[in-house]
Amino acid sequence: MSDAHKHATLYRLDSEEHQCPYGLKVRHLLKSNGYSVDDQRLTSHAQAEEIKQRFNVKTTPQVVINGERIGGYEAVRAYLGKSVPDPEQTSYQPVIALFTMTALLALGTSWLSFGEVLSWQTLEWFIGFSMVVLALLKLQDVETFSTMFLNYDLLAKRWVPYSYIYPFAEGLAGLLMVANVALYLAIPLAFIIGSIGAISVFKAVYLDKRELKCACVGGSSNVPLGFVSLTENLMMIAMALWMIGKL
Repeated sequence: MSDAHKHATLYRLDSEEHQCPYGLKVRHLLKSNGYSVDDQRLTSHAQAEEIKQRFNVKTTPQVVINGERIGGYEAVRAYLGKSVPDPEQTSYQPVIALFTMTALLALGTSWLSFGEVLSWQTLEWFIGFSMVVLALLKLQDVETFSTMFLNYDLLAKRWVPYSYIYPFAEGLAGLLMVANVALYLAIPLAFIIGSIGAISVFKAVYLDKRELKCACVGGSSNVPLGFVSLTENLMMIAMALWMIGKL
């Protein structure tokens, strides 16, 4: 299709009460792909309801191209041959983002403190920061985390309160290790929860061959249980053993 014929009509809600974010995204998507856009702003919910009834749909925005109703943001992505996110698809993206940022944070802190990027302290901070951020993600919704955690953690299955205690324990151990204080508490805490976690994950994934979602980055993630969660727990064990030398 030549650029001269790449024209779309967009119906999107843009009222004083609500400006639809998907309307803005689909308008940008169309323009980025060379479409001229007839931007039909719906300035009231009554106008939005009229469009829904006209096209017999339940949501806006709605896009029409060459007289054919394409649909909303994801439908337009598919029409343009672009990937459409699947909310149920497993993904390592949250874990990659987390460890990338905690690694950069550790490197930056090391540079600020010692004038050098890499040192043993950098590694300690990386693990400590990672523990704190992982705990933070779990603490956003402890109830959902505990439900996922109970699918595989051996101690939590026997004593349910542990599924609520775990993120607080992980966060506390990480904070104490970053601050290099109360290591007599941080070390056994990290070693115990890391050991129980590693054994639980290894059993569930590698022995029982179960396909589960990992609760490591919070209860709403689609990260598959396995290498990532095992690595999280092994890092805590390694950190605990390393910090013994500081006592």
